[in-house]
Amino acid sequence: QLQLVESGGGLVQPGGSLILSCAASGFSLDFYAIGWFRQAPGREREGVSCINNNDGSTHYADSVQGRFTISRDGAKNTVFLQMNSLKPEDTAVYYCAADLGGCQVDLWAYWGQGIQVTVSS
Repeated sequence: QLQLVESGGGLVQPGGSLILSCAASGFSLDFYAIGWFRQAPGREREGVSCINNNDGSTHYADSVQGRFTISRDGAKNTVFLQMNSLKPEDTAVYYCAADLGGCQVDLWAYWGQGIQVTVSS
């Protein structure tokens, strides 16, 4: 069974940091583009970051550029999202997704269950 599981979320103060993990079971993430998405209450889901499967290139939304870093650890079959300088507007449920088609796909094949990140004092 192909599965993605996010971990590492929680409550953090503004300016703080969190590291989200996206661990795969049943398949190797090495062959897949991995995207991070988020959805805040009352808002549409938005793309946050992506790491490509063909060339390893990384992409970020303007709102997180310079603060978030996506990386891949093949040995752990896990993709990480390092989130620094967190702001209240980063509060959302974060999801990771995987697809063989690369970061440009519109419909991602596999999704995690999501994990809450709350930035608040």
